[in-house]
Amino acid sequence: MGKYLLLLVSLLLGLPALGQERPVSPEMKCEAPDGRERHTVAEKMCYDAYVEANRHVAAADVVFTGDSITQFWYSADPDFFESNGFICRGIAAQTSLGVLARFRQDVVALNPKVAVILAGINDIAGNDGKMGMNNTLDNLAAMCDIARANGIEPLLCSLTPCSRFFWAPEMKPAPEVVRMNGLIRAYAEEAGVRYVDYWSEMAGPEGGMKPGYSEDGCHPVAAGYAVMEEVIMDHLSRMLK
Repeated sequence: MGKYLLLLVSLLLGLPALGQERPVSPEMKCEAPDGRERHTVAEKMCYDAYVEANRHVAAADVVFTGDSITQFWYSADPDFFESNGFICRGIAAQTSLGVLARFRQDVVALNPKVAVILAGINDIAGNDGKMGMNNTLDNLAAMCDIARANGIEPLLCSLTPCSRFFWAPEMKPAPEVVRMNGLIRAYAEEAGVRYVDYWSEMAGPEGGMKPGYSEDGCHPVAAGYAVMEEVIMDHLSRMLK
């Protein structure tokens, strides 16, 4: 994503803009040549986005990986990550395939105890073309398998509520989010993976965010992230004792 597009997203979400004191995510760089939007598969995977930042990670109990909802979390509340020693490895606009592609270098290589996995909303949006929910679930399951094979406990998260995509306003994603979360929960129960239910704490009666939790219908603002922090810390505080 080019710097001007990131600036636009920051303004839309009420987040700090580029160049301000708190960046969208620490030391993250994912731009196509000449600052244009990412188009090729390799560009969308953003393999090099956190290479430099990862070199400076000495130890990490928890790595959060995902898309913009994870990436912008750091911007909304950097103290949540920094005071707890958590690592943020989200990249805006990525589908579950992109998060999976980076999983080894941005999660496993940091040798955390826990991996918090939140991805799939951009699959519903069709950011990389139409993707079946079974394909999304396979990508999420693959991340859980990789984590476990490397001695990392996966925390598999529900999608957060979403009633509209500002980049695809014709779509009505709320029912699909509910369906996807049902599949994620069912897989987690069958596989014995911990399931983190953000959706139930954040959803309004129409399936979108509760008032005050989002400004664009999909991305949380500070109040929404505060709820997510309570939910995830309920799991992490017990796991990291």
